[in-house]
Amino acid sequence: MTTTTHRIVILGAGYTGMLAAIRLARRTTKLAVAITLVNPSTRFTERLRMHQIAAGQELAHHDIPEILDGTGIEFVQGWVTAIDPGAQRVRVDGAGELAYDELIYALGSTAETSLVPGVAAYAHTLDDPRRAREFAGKLAVLATQGGSVAVCGGGLTGVEAATEIAESHPGLRVILISSGEPGAMMGSKARAHLNRALDRLGIVREIGVRVAAVLADSVELADGRMIGADLTLWTTGVRVSPLADRAGIETDARGLIVVDPTLKSVSHPMIHAIGDAAAVRQAWGRVHGTCQSGLPTAAYTADMIAAELRGKKVRPFRFGYFHQPVSLGRRDAVIQFTNADDTPCRLYLTGWAARAYKEMVSSSPVPTFKASKKMTMSVQLSKGGKATRACG
Repeated sequence: MTTTTHRIVILGAGYTGMLAAIRLARRTTKLAVAITLVNPSTRFTERLRMHQIAAGQELAHHDIPEILDGTGIEFVQGWVTAIDPGAQRVRVDGAGELAYDELIYALGSTAETSLVPGVAAYAHTLDDPRRAREFAGKLAVLATQGGSVAVCGGGLTGVEAATEIAESHPGLRVILISSGEPGAMMGSKARAHLNRALDRLGIVREIGVRVAAVLADSVELADGRMIGADLTLWTTGVRVSPLADRAGIETDARGLIVVDPTLKSVSHPMIHAIGDAAAVRQAWGRVHGTCQSGLPTAAYTADMIAAELRGKKVRPFRFGYFHQPVSLGRRDAVIQFTNADDTPCRLYLTGWAARAYKEMVSSSPVPTFKASKKMTMSVQLSKGGKATRACG
């Protein structure tokens, strides 16, 4: 009797793609399944900690094939250039075409640099560790000269980057430019602690303003003012790969793959979308892309595929937010605990307790990946309780 091998191709080896691949391999050890993981680099990038690299800190090097060792997963290095859902094939630069029976689309997001003039030419982003190191090298030189750096974006990434830079390079003038209040999604007490940290680190704020253009030595605001900046770090706005839209897979206005309650593409059910690539809705509203929500989508998809291959029924994906952890340099942090829909609740942490908590939840995921080879690791803090039961 001949057994047909079920081919599963996973695009992207970020947080979600790596976890989905390793967890799926463990869940299907006794099934005729071949798993292929595709990524342009052999190095695993810790996106959550890129602001530390940008500030001049060095993170451990993690090799993807080494992490996958012993799982039976085939790693293919290359850029995905096209998807043909009809033929169920993907084209990989330098590796030809890969056929699949099921596809997990885990191509994450990058900074949106095309909407504001000068951003692509003059601003740095936190997308690539090589660019982050280049930025760190310039910072180190600039700090000795008493220069200035502008961080555009008052979201959690911008706050973490600004505080990390200011703490690591006290000789720099750091300006945080934001259209809204930094940490606006937090409660008033957590936000007050965040602002005290910004004051303590001497970070200048330009709040309630829009960036009109980025120049080589300054940032132009929409009100006509020019903010001098020897370096600019861009942390606001994201975009996703256009591959899904080009392939005719149904996407939303942001380019995210529209999925059903089991995270399958509504137009091509043999394609699963996870992490930043998926337009996921819960009873309480839309899930926005974070590691907190991304890892649960990866774990769910791996478990769901394994269950379906065994002929079992699966329940819809359920998720609720639990916290907003923010580092404020290496010696401080603030944690805002939340309701399922990510609105703040009364509980929050600051100081050493918040710092320890933040380090625990945002440390390297590599130990989790390696442990997942041997056991089922929990990666979800909340399923949302009553707020998501309508989805089940």
